[in-house]
Amino acid sequence: MQKGKILLIFIVLVSLTQMSFSQERLTLTLEKSVRIALTQNPYHLATEERVDAAYSRLREAASGFLPSLNAQGQHTLDEKSMELEFPSFIPGEPPQRVEIDFTRDYQFSMSLSLPIFTGGRLTSGFKQAKYNLESTKEAVRQSKYVTVFNTKRAFYGHLLAKEFVSVAEEAVRVAEENLENVKNMYEVGMASKMDLLRSEVRLTNMQPEVIAAKNNLRISELNLKTMLGMDFSQSVEIEGALSYEALEPDLEECITTALAQRPEVRQFDFQRKMAGESLKFSRAGYLPTLAVSGSYSFWADKLNFRKDNWSSFYTVNLVLNIPIFNGFKESAQIAQSKAMIREIELNQKALQDAVEFEVRQAVLMLKEAKETLLSQEKNTEQAQESLRITQLNYSEGMATTLDVISAEAAYSQAQVNYSQALYNYVVAVAELDRAMGVGYEDYD
Repeated sequence: MQKGKILLIFIVLVSLTQMSFSQERLTLTLEKSVRIALTQNPYHLATEERVDAAYSRLREAASGFLPSLNAQGQHTLDEKSMELEFPSFIPGEPPQRVEIDFTRDYQFSMSLSLPIFTGGRLTSGFKQAKYNLESTKEAVRQSKYVTVFNTKRAFYGHLLAKEFVSVAEEAVRVAEENLENVKNMYEVGMASKMDLLRSEVRLTNMQPEVIAAKNNLRISELNLKTMLGMDFSQSVEIEGALSYEALEPDLEECITTALAQRPEVRQFDFQRKMAGESLKFSRAGYLPTLAVSGSYSFWADKLNFRKDNWSSFYTVNLVLNIPIFNGFKESAQIAQSKAMIREIELNQKALQDAVEFEVRQAVLMLKEAKETLLSQEKNTEQAQESLRITQLNYSEGMATTLDVISAEAAYSQAQVNYSQALYNYVVAVAELDRAMGVGYEDYD
């Protein structure tokens, strides 16, 4: 009984220890968040699985160059024997019947086949599989930089939500200080009852804004966890801040980098090569094929392994296959391959134009975000100074409560605009990296 209690206490302690470890707070920086996303995001992991499938197709194509060896066993379950009738050599005697069985009840054989010349079919098939593998790797690379961009945007979104909470709480603090100042002035007869009521209403109306900001902060955290493939119950702490780093991108260099680095562009290069090999494969249909084949067979009427019970034979064949007419199949396949090549070339040109547009747009958005940020930074300083002067004037009876409330609202809005502009800028930088196909190499 005593041992059972000790065991129960031990199990409870182990469970509590595991629960405490599972609830340990995880600190997330931007770099750590990106690395977690690249190892846990299910969409990105699903894309990586395509590489294994492409490797398998390459091995399958390579197997065509190797000989094939097959074994076969056969047991005859039922058969009909042949009967032959021979006339009797003795006058007056009935003819003689003889049953002959040419079927062997047990037969075993092994066959070997080795292609010698296929008109380039095997080589074209192997190259197609190889280019498909390279194209799949580019697709994984594309998924990687898209995952990095989405993670950055989610991380920056959470930082922006934290800024909005700080701005809302700061506005409440300023409103509380103003209310306290109005109360003091009201008690000595320097402020009216209306001033006091307006200040109280102003403070009360700001509470829903704080609640909404905190709720948006929780939603942004859930969005980040989703992007990282994390459990929603995992406790996390986000470390980081939105910051401005001056960037002056050169448009032409950005376009050149994008056309050289974007995985989508490189995918089309490999797809065009695959289509070229498909054309070669179709043209090979006009050429003959040559192969060596052989077989070895042995059989018996009874299933025992005595040496004198089994008979055997072998054959070695040189097989030449010359296509003469197959309903214009090859010409149709060649036409399909040529049309595919033209389609890929046109789509590649369209993609290059789209990539250039994305880069140009990203550069313009970055410049706009930068100009907006710098103007909002100055505007925030002016709004803060305006609030300070208005509060001072109100204390001296040179401004009304409405002036103070308006200055408070203007300062809060300026802070919101500045945080939003800072977020837009850092996202614009990440968007330019995405448009150029760069910015993820540091996480290899």
